[in-house]
Amino acid sequence: MHKALATSIAAAVLAAPLIALWATQSRGAITDAQRFEQIEKGRYLSIIADCAACHTNPDGGKPYAGGRAIETPFGNVVSANITPDNATGIGTWSDEDFDNAVRHGRRPNGDRLYPAMPYPAYTKMPRGDVLAIRAYLNTIASAHNAVDRNTLPFPLDIRTSMLGWNWLFFTPGPYKPDPQKSLEWNYGRYLVEGPGHCVSCHTTKNFLGGDKSSGYLRGNIIQGWFAPDLTNDERTGLGRWSTDDIVTYLRTGHNRTSTATGPMAEEISHSSSRWNDNDLKSVATYLKSLPGRQDNPAPVGNGDAMMVAGQAIYRDQCAACHMIDGKGVPQLFPSLAEAPSVRSDDPSSLIRVILRGARTVTTGAEPTGPGMPSYGWQLNDEQVAAVATYVRNAWKPAASAVSASTVKQARDDLHARAD
Repeated sequence: MHKALATSIAAAVLAAPLIALWATQSRGAITDAQRFEQIEKGRYLSIIADCAACHTNPDGGKPYAGGRAIETPFGNVVSANITPDNATGIGTWSDEDFDNAVRHGRRPNGDRLYPAMPYPAYTKMPRGDVLAIRAYLNTIASAHNAVDRNTLPFPLDIRTSMLGWNWLFFTPGPYKPDPQKSLEWNYGRYLVEGPGHCVSCHTTKNFLGGDKSSGYLRGNIIQGWFAPDLTNDERTGLGRWSTDDIVTYLRTGHNRTSTATGPMAEEISHSSSRWNDNDLKSVATYLKSLPGRQDNPAPVGNGDAMMVAGQAIYRDQCAACHMIDGKGVPQLFPSLAEAPSVRSDDPSSLIRVILRGARTVTTGAEPTGPGMPSYGWQLNDEQVAAVATYVRNAWKPAASAVSASTVKQARDDLHARAD
């Protein structure tokens, strides 16, 4: 069923016709089998779009009932209740209302949505796919949960300001295929830019929160983590990963060099671990086509005082799991010698893991989620900077040194966070 479903979605995207189901429904002749097919399609699309992650409060909230605070650089945006509850959810919304919210960022009362709800990506979806999601949401349990959605400080709480933001950064309309590329490539790009909304986290943003064209999928700070480079860059991106490496990572949260933590662990748990393999392979095919910058900085020399100190800390605290050669244990402990995220231009994720520790994702395919303990209580800023610099430079390619002041800022930021 999944293979047929993927083919159906791809055909709808590339040919851009109205889905036959909805044409039939408009004539009042929909069958139970067609209704089931539509709902099942919507269920799978809601997984690709990762709706549950944002619209379910992890602190005991009911599925899709909203109330989760989503961190942005401008303040927290609280997710809406999208269950079919008439009073606090979307039970009274028409299909047109739902489509306008998902693909155009506008609520039935005219309020503009903030792009924390990734309508700039969802706009690339065909209307029929959006309405399939609506059909699925109509089947879930209704939850009465009134959500206070006006949480941003003045003047950001004035939603009409989004008119200007949309004019600058939002291009509405469905995905337009590249006729020079294969069906698989186009479908992969559609998933990345559309329902999978990878661009929302992994594309560099400007000071207004809009995507930088020069930073397309080259990484971005999100919720105190650095969502890494997804281009084919040898140092910071996926250049040394095969297509199978990408598929394995997205399906299980682990591969031969890396493990998923932070927001990506949550994405894999809720979303990509439940995609079918054809969809994952299409995404991997597209990502492997993106050229990297291949700009390798000069390494910090082994005789440098910071490298000497960092090596001593590494051998004492890190080598038991990550090994002396930095190659770790495949599918279990990440290879610091090979994991591209270790060499990201922005070392925020590496510093955060050293300071606070992390638990890797668990999935059906990889039920063991190893954890790394926190070293923030044991190592001072200079020591954290030293070991971070060491693991970024001990094995090729090299990355820039990490300063103690950068670690201090990261430590202060973490103390200010609740997570």
